[in-house]
Amino acid sequence: MKTYNGHRSWNAWNVSLWLNGDEDFYHDWCWMPEHFSLKTAVNKLMEELPEKTPDGAVFNWLSVKLAIEENWNK
Repeated sequence: MKTYNGHRSWNAWNVSLWLNGDEDFYHDWCWMPEHFSLKTAVNKLMEELPEKTPDGAVFNWLSVKLAIEENWNK
């Protein structure tokens, strides 16, 4: 059920916006599909990401997974 700009919630949308739209965050993970499983990549990102986005959305495991998973399906 996607209800907020194509995402399941404001938090999921905001995390996706930052992970895919901010150059620094994007460079933190864009190389990972060639080297890690999605689960491993999310775990590694969770170790490195701050607690929240600059807008206050929480970087939780599910929101990070949802934000980056389409890159593992290419």
